Amino acid sequence: MATIARNLRPYLKYVRNQIRTYADAPTSDEMKFTFAGANQVFYDKSVIRQVDVPSFSGSFGILPKHVPTLAVLKPGVVTVYEEDGNTKKVFVSSGTVTINEDNSVQILAEEAHLVENLDGSAAREILSKAQQQLSSASSDKDKAEAAIAVEVGEALVQATQ
Repeated sequence: MATIARNLRPYLKYVRNQIRTYADAPTSDEMKFTFAGANQVFYDKSVIRQVDVPSFSGSFGILPKHVPTLAVLKPGVVTVYEEDGNTKKVFVSSGTVTINEDNSVQILAEEAHLVENLDGSAAREILSKAQQQLSSASSDKDKAEAAIAVEVGEALVQATQ
């Protein structure tokens, strides 16, 4: 252990001098928003008021001047509050959200669909098939894939209610 500490000592001075701070104040109060899935681009550098995202570290809202963050999306609904007061809800299966220092936000989703276009009965059928797949899975790989499908199916059913 002493050998490791001795070898790392020259590098530790750089770590100690770093200070965690809030994001630098953007030059504008406008939040530029880009949101795309593999199937569609929903927003391309549009100005919005707020976006709420489901992530594995918990659901959270993003407002202008948010501290820079990188998070992994979990299956659920992304809610976008537009400048004109309209609200758009989009179901995402997974993806990433990036909040940058320049007051811009990017969401890249594996699959993304407007909640208003989802079919509740089809969502319940997807969940049922995923649950059957999970109960009949034999290998660890099959079980993991089926568990992910169940999680997405549950979120999909919840989004349609």
